[in-house]
Amino acid sequence: MQNRLSQNTVSRFREEGFIVLRGVLDDRLIEDVTAFVRASLNPLVGPAEFEADVGYPGAPDHRQAEGGLTPRRLLHAYGRSSRLRDVGLHPEVVAAVNGLMGGPCLLSQCHHNCVMTKYPGYSSATMWHQDIRYWSFDQPELISAWFALGEENERNGALQVIPGSHMASVDRGRFDAALFLRPELPENSALLAMAETVVLQPGDVLLFHCRLFHAAARNASSVVKLSPAFTYHHHENRPIPGTRSAEFPSIPLSSPFPLRN
Repeated sequence: MQNRLSQNTVSRFREEGFIVLRGVLDDRLIEDVTAFVRASLNPLVGPAEFEADVGYPGAPDHRQAEGGLTPRRLLHAYGRSSRLRDVGLHPEVVAAVNGLMGGPCLLSQCHHNCVMTKYPGYSSATMWHQDIRYWSFDQPELISAWFALGEENERNGALQVIPGSHMASVDRGRFDAALFLRPELPENSALLAMAETVVLQPGDVLLFHCRLFHAAARNASSVVKLSPAFTYHHHENRPIPGTRSAEFPSIPLSSPFPLRN
């Protein structure tokens, strides 16, 4: 297995809060996972989150509205299929995550662990936020992996990131009640001006820090965008008991427990 973690790569992740690994997933894995996800969407195999549930800009007002049953993401991806587990436990990603966090890590079943499904027409825009806002761990040090099954670009709502923002100190008053950055505030303007879109090709993987500010626009293309996403934490960085982060056991990357389709 190729080790892509040069010292320059590690330094770039520490400075910018994200890196892209190109061509990690092979064509067969992409085809298998894409076929499985499409079959899980029609008819819908839950559990799932709907665009109407989140109330983000562009989402239907409620589930009974036009487009109200548009899925936003398929939940519990790790337990759905062996091929999705092959994605989350991909050897190159495991090696990268372990290397970036300096030791053996685990895959969280409580956060991300999903396939993001961005539909044309009824997809919503996700505003600027940090994933750590609703996560409860001993330390705010986790890494998420965003896998591209198809091309991701500005037109179909690719992720946007603010390089280096994982190290920014942002006062609570610069967030709204849902912990999204308030774009109307002048003090946020300089931060938002640094944003860039992460363009991905099929098989690419974006690794990003849980404190990195990121957002995504709506899908203006004619094709559903499918993106598995998983989150990892160091084995010594434990979820706080009694919180959502401790609801399900994490999966050791070196020896995942066996599951069947």
